[in-house]
Amino acid sequence: MDSMLSTSVVTRRGLLAAGAAVAGLGLTACAGGTGAGSATGGSAGSAATGNAAVTTMRVGALQGPTGMGLVGLMDNTGAVEDLAETNGTELAEDSPVGTNPADIDALANSYEFTLAGSADELAPQLIQGDLDVLCVPANLAATLYQRTEGALTVLCVNTLGVLDIVEAGDTVHEIGDLAGRTIYSAGRGSTPQYALEYLLRANGVDPETDVTIQWASEHAECLSALQADPSIVCMLPQPFATSALTQVDGARIALDLTEVWNETAEATGESSQLITGVAVARREFVDEFPATVAEFLDAYAASVDFVNSDPAAAAQLIEAAGIIAAPIAEKAIPYCNIVCMTGSDMRGALEGYLQTLFDADAESVGGSMPADDFYYEA
Repeated sequence: MDSMLSTSVVTRRGLLAAGAAVAGLGLTACAGGTGAGSATGGSAGSAATGNAAVTTMRVGALQGPTGMGLVGLMDNTGAVEDLAETNGTELAEDSPVGTNPADIDALANSYEFTLAGSADELAPQLIQGDLDVLCVPANLAATLYQRTEGALTVLCVNTLGVLDIVEAGDTVHEIGDLAGRTIYSAGRGSTPQYALEYLLRANGVDPETDVTIQWASEHAECLSALQADPSIVCMLPQPFATSALTQVDGARIALDLTEVWNETAEATGESSQLITGVAVARREFVDEFPATVAEFLDAYAASVDFVNSDPAAAAQLIEAAGIIAAPIAEKAIPYCNIVCMTGSDMRGALEGYLQTLFDADAESVGGSMPADDFYYEA
């Protein structure tokens, strides 16, 4: 397998429908068979089967809840098994890896997955056309939409609120208790920053003067800081918040920021909920391959249902894919708010969230609210 910086790239064939023409794909596939390769960039190949076009969808996701929600689909296509081999992960005899535990039907299209630790690593590939779909923070999707002059569209909300305040003590019980504290967090310029600053301001804490926010490049830095100085607090997303509980003496989840957001929205009369991530796609790809998009969303929803209903099995896939250890993943899944919200439900939730961010800081969503075509409706 090839690697791009800190990303893992896996290409696997989905199961082609019987009789599908594959000559134009430059790849070989048969029912029940798979083949592996590396991402090459450029436009995905396609072939016609019946009245629909068969193609390869190139999907990017982060090594967190967005990647976790995809593992059922990834396993269906053989990608998890490939990643386990690449990572040197030894699978138990009863491992669900490679058995399609999400029970996703045979796929007409091929799917290629790239996992990375940061959206900054993958966003340029989406803009340049080397990825077709990318799971990103919700506000970044809006910003990229503005930057590309509407060349992107959001397919679904994939993660609701996952942010927690973690401390090694028992001093923080409401968000006002953060006044005077030092908060370590990753995610500057993205959902974590804008969500935290909004919640602080809405609850009478000035993020510029009442707290000290130390922005780290990755979550591991926040954990190291808490281990070195128990007086600080960290803002961590799941599953990293759950992981911190096992690595820092006395650590606890002091605040679930999803609950704080809901309480704040109710108190202020706003109609919004905290949204962490969405799946955004190149409009050109969506317009050319609507059947592929429909298949992807159906399979994605089945994958999410599997992850939420069977955390133990999903955790084994998550570990095999190199995302996070299975024991932590299993404990964290119930708190990750992994969803596949589409259509009018997706638009209503996402538009309300982006409006809240826009009202607080227009630049957080790219300077203006996205137009109607930002929201994909099949």
